[in-house]
Amino acid sequence: MSFTKSILCFCVSIFIFSSCEDTHSKKNKQNVKTNTDSISVNDKKEKTNTTATQGKKKSDSKNKDSEEEPFRLTNDNLEEFLTNYGKENPETLVNIKTIYGDIHIKLNKKTPIHRANFIYLVKQKYFDETFFYRVAKGFVIQGGNSDRQQMANKRHEIGDYTIPQEPVKGLRHTRGAVALSKQWVDNPSNRSTPFEFFIVIAKNGAFHLDGEHTIFGKVVKGMDVADKISNVPTDGSEWPKENIFIKAEVIK
Repeated sequence: MSFTKSILCFCVSIFIFSSCEDTHSKKNKQNVKTNTDSISVNDKKEKTNTTATQGKKKSDSKNKDSEEEPFRLTNDNLEEFLTNYGKENPETLVNIKTIYGDIHIKLNKKTPIHRANFIYLVKQKYFDETFFYRVAKGFVIQGGNSDRQQMANKRHEIGDYTIPQEPVKGLRHTRGAVALSKQWVDNPSNRSTPFEFFIVIAKNGAFHLDGEHTIFGKVVKGMDVADKISNVPTDGSEWPKENIFIKAEVIK
């Protein structure tokens, strides 16, 4: 595998191989060029007849620059955007397609920001550039990352943000539960990373994770497929020896 070992998902708490961490590739992210395009409005060679005309040109240039700036999610705009997006996109059933079969995930309306985020990423085709990249046997399978430059590009286009927890009383990390990963360092409020999700495989659940992650869905079809994925050969870092590509689509 070409993916740098330092960005693989692994346990950083006392539960070795028993946590779910975000593994956003900082290396890939740094290689992505940011949008540095700008429109100069200070061309001294150009003369105008009135200051009003100059003001209009500056205003037009600023408007054009504003129109060309692509929208990206941030911690400042995500709640407003995803709240509105969720109202306009109320779907709650997603299919994760793999070479081993399909996994249907039912999303929870009681976690509206997480649900809307997942639907948004599916419709943006983000997951189609990713794998099930971590297999912790008897514990979880984790998807939403890859060593592809397209994945890093897509993350850059979507935005740099994390999601506040949406705890739901009574929801626990039972077998089949679906949750988002998180950064374990400098994250006292347990904000979710938006891109990487995991499915609990453990027959007796993974209840030590309760309170650490937002559970936003549950597998309602295809746990046998998830189990097949959980048994594939892996390297020493829990990365499958053969890539398990993902295609995600909204069912309804």
